[in-house]
Amino acid sequence: MNDTQFMKEAIKEAKKSLKEGGVPIGAILVVNDKIVGRGYNHLLQNNSVILHGEMDALENAGRLKGINYQKSTLYTTLSPCPMCSGAVLLYKIPRVVIGENTTLMGAEVLLESNGVEVINLGLEECRQLLEDYIKNNPEIWNAELERVGGLTDLKK
Repeated sequence: MNDTQFMKEAIKEAKKSLKEGGVPIGAILVVNDKIVGRGYNHLLQNNSVILHGEMDALENAGRLKGINYQKSTLYTTLSPCPMCSGAVLLYKIPRVVIGENTTLMGAEVLLESNGVEVINLGLEECRQLLEDYIKNNPEIWNAELERVGGLTDLKK
């Protein structure tokens, strides 16, 4: 599989969140061209403050050996926030592929400055999923941004 095909799997995860009434952000963790973890945003569904799609994918991958993280790629439909980027750095994940970063720019500079390869596919489908959600749920989206101290400064 290639990056676009793996991202389609992350998009499937984002759509699961949307179907449950959550924020449509999905992620998968891939090691040696095999999906080892899938996840999606559960903030609203679980009343959680940390279950972003990336964190959920890492959790669902289980406790991998360090060498496996170091051979992995994290695919996420949206630019990862500072918390999720911190997990990437902690586990030494060398590569992150994002679906888009025009809706919200995460901590890509932090990742890149620490040697992580960041690839932005700039996919319209990822952008449209989140933009439609924001348009239909502005009060929820704005409350989530406010809750994390105004990530609005990370917007492009």
